[in-house]
Amino acid sequence: MNNPLKKQVRRRDGKLRPFESKKIYQALYRAFLENLQDKQESEKKAQNLTEKVIPLLQRYGEAPTVEEIQDLVEEILIQEGFAQVAKSYILYRRHHQDIREMKAWVGVQDDLKLPINTLQVLQKRYLKKDDQGEIIESPSQMFRRVARSIAEAEKVYGTSSDVQHYEEEFYSLMAHRELMPNSPTLMNAGTLMGQLSACFVIPVEDSIQSIFDAVKNMALIHQSGGGTGFSFSRLRPKGDMVKSTKGIASGPVSFMEIFDVSTGIVKQGGRRRGANMGILRVDHPDIRDFVMAKDREGKFANFNLSVAVTDAYMQAVEKNRNYALINPRSSQEVRQVSALEVFDLITYMAWKTGDPGMIFLDTINRSNPLPDLGPMEATNPCGELPLLPYESCNLASINLSCLVKGEKFDWDRLTHLVQHGVRFLDDVIEVNRFPLPEVEDITKKNRKIGLGGDGLCRFVIPTGDTL
Repeated sequence: MNNPLKKQVRRRDGKLRPFESKKIYQALYRAFLENLQDKQESEKKAQNLTEKVIPLLQRYGEAPTVEEIQDLVEEILIQEGFAQVAKSYILYRRHHQDIREMKAWVGVQDDLKLPINTLQVLQKRYLKKDDQGEIIESPSQMFRRVARSIAEAEKVYGTSSDVQHYEEEFYSLMAHRELMPNSPTLMNAGTLMGQLSACFVIPVEDSIQSIFDAVKNMALIHQSGGGTGFSFSRLRPKGDMVKSTKGIASGPVSFMEIFDVSTGIVKQGGRRRGANMGILRVDHPDIRDFVMAKDREGKFANFNLSVAVTDAYMQAVEKNRNYALINPRSSQEVRQVSALEVFDLITYMAWKTGDPGMIFLDTINRSNPLPDLGPMEATNPCGELPLLPYESCNLASINLSCLVKGEKFDWDRLTHLVQHGVRFLDDVIEVNRFPLPEVEDITKKNRKIGLGGDGLCRFVIPTGDTL
């Protein structure tokens, strides 16, 4: 459909680009489809009108402007008796003019033709800024910065030509929105911060030193853009004796308040509030206080909460039996309580406030790929990644909607994206600047990554194909 007589078109910014008649066709097709509601007829009429428009572009010379082309399309639509379609086309032009004005107001150079909401998020959180807070990169420059930084890891495995090859590959995947890494990678790759991981689990032992070390480590991680998960199950319960002072312990929920307040003060990467996951075993004596922690509005606003349950507890729920609450300091039974009553309280609070969720410890650890390193007791803030103490994880997602071609799903392209997504995430581990030496040590040894997918709601896979 490309016209050999027209080689270029002048964009609104004055730059020349190759002329593509398919863009005229696509705009006409949308206008006809809106009015005719008939795909086949709209395709036919759009094709016929495009063929009439192209020869008439000669009146504008060898490089017509975008506005001249659109004016001519409107003129031909009216001449051919498609006044209603012309109205739809005009409204379409005005809509895009409004979008261009909004993008100009946001102050981001839209060199990848992104939606306005995307540009606003990029402007607030991801694009580099100078010391005065002014944006100094475009979306494509952001992706180039990330791709160049991550591809440097290829020096460990190959040659400089490998670095160049994978820089281009990674850039293309991000610029076409096929693969998108987690926020810290977009924010920090190629910068002095250099911390690229999204998810961390920090251990909390039953001592003041450990608790406040965890608060400090949490603050450092949040400052760099990461989120943290904690198990508070090792902390002695409220009212228990503190051996060193002969005082009375305040319990894990009270210490969680320190983490929550600190999180509210320290923003992630200076751009957003931090996020935490707080976990307590269902057999901890303070489990009721934990389940009710968000009963007052605004309480623990920087935490997601989850109760860590075991197979034995769930069996007690099913059989309406009591189960034992265990003091983690002494490992002694404190009392017996109804499993079903605790479960009802969990479900009530989940209905009322959205928290707590439930983490199934035995299920998680049956799938633990590294059981010799110890059990997993906590997850990242959103609960999808159980991690060992001090482990971090890098995330990325594949845009599955990009893989729909007509009525087919492009499985070969999915294979390509998975292979390169895994390589990208593994390279992230190599170039990452970790916030703590303990995190660097175990992350480089275990090399955990998370590659997921999004966009499933945008399409239905034809019968016969399954994901």
